Amino acid sequence: MNRPVQPPASAYFITPEKEANEARTLAIIVDNEPGVLARVIGLFSGRGYNIESLTVSETEHEKHLSRITVVTRGAPHVIEQLKSQLDRIVPVHRVVDLTRAAGEDGETAPIERELAIVKVAGKGEGRVEALRLADVFRAKVIDSSIEHFVFEITGRPSKIDKFVAIMEPLGLVEVCRTGVAALSRGKAGM
Repeated sequence: MNRPVQPPASAYFITPEKEANEARTLAIIVDNEPGVLARVIGLFSGRGYNIESLTVSETEHEKHLSRITVVTRGAPHVIEQLKSQLDRIVPVHRVVDLTRAAGEDGETAPIERELAIVKVAGKGEGRVEALRLADVFRAKVIDSSIEHFVFEITGRPSKIDKFVAIMEPLGLVEVCRTGVAALSRGKAGM
């Protein structure tokens, strides 16, 4: 007896397309007081989102305001929910998605910079090549001995990634990065 072939169970349901995760840079102005950073970051961990980069510093001493810059990756609708929840935290004054704000008024992507300190050990030809490549990347030598260099490099995170990758076969020892500092382009501020 021939039994009819059943379609797979998924054929009966319309499965929503998953939104691709996007890298987003958020700038958050907060009161400079104890516990604020923990509350802000708690929203990300509570939703299971990783923070790829985090910088925090007081920006307006007289008003006791700090700026938190967070780079994260997630689905656009979840990032919008995070922004909305961040806006409701009492010590938060303003939340701006610098990645999204760039496209709204015709401006280009935000200005993002990072600082890294990179230690490279090497002798002979590897040492000469490390110095030559550092010059190409505009990295400054801030410490050296006959067996190592410590370079300081600033630029877009992708530039630093490339510099670190190219130094790896030449004797990369250690890397320390500050995290992304970002501003939107144009005359308007936050």
